[in-house]
Amino acid sequence: MPRVEQIGLATLYLGDCREIAPTLERPAAVISDPPYGMRWDTNAKRFSGGAESSQAQRGQGKDWGAPVVGDDAAFDPAPWLAADAVVLWGANHYAAALPIGTTLVWIKRLEGAFGSFLSDAEIAWKKGGHGVYCWRDLSLMAETRDRAHPTQKPVPLMRWCIEQAKVPPGGVILDPYMGSGSTGGAAVEMRHPFVGVEIDPGYFDTACRRIEAAQRQGDLFRDAVAGAAA
Repeated sequence: MPRVEQIGLATLYLGDCREIAPTLERPAAVISDPPYGMRWDTNAKRFSGGAESSQAQRGQGKDWGAPVVGDDAAFDPAPWLAADAVVLWGANHYAAALPIGTTLVWIKRLEGAFGSFLSDAEIAWKKGGHGVYCWRDLSLMAETRDRAHPTQKPVPLMRWCIEQAKVPPGGVILDPYMGSGSTGGAAVEMRHPFVGVEIDPGYFDTACRRIEAAQRQGDLFRDAVAGAAA
């Protein structure tokens, strides 16, 4: 039996999503940042060149110690496409396996730095439509000590994804590749029931902490608004 944690609106499973997801009820939406199949080297210290003094000013890159589980093989999006609303990040890495849909773009760099280092933006596929829509968020561009996962997405970005997907009020959101819990944090802040699955025990524990904090913060905000309106 997988480990299960219930945190407010969130139900979190530690285990393999390929085994757990078939046992779950069909969600209103699947919103996720899956492994892309790119064999990403998670030791970001290789990007921290320069003198030691400059590293101290900029903050040294982090070594997460292990690759992302599942990133060593091509990603197949097919099991996740049946939900009414779907957003999957990294779509440029498996575009041939996706039907026509909407393109979402996370712009993560200022214009003046375009083309200077790795990618300026990341691409997601959204089920349905044909347009291209952009969101700018620079908060995770630099390596920081508080980043919890090598491919972590900002919570505001994931709130935007939920809005773009037009998830109905109270609709359950599934993230089968939960990572450090950014989608879950966004979901509970927006009062959506959330189901997350993560195979790595360390990232699962991190997701539990982050989603619990998001749940608590959202409850405090709603209590304050209700008190002001009373």
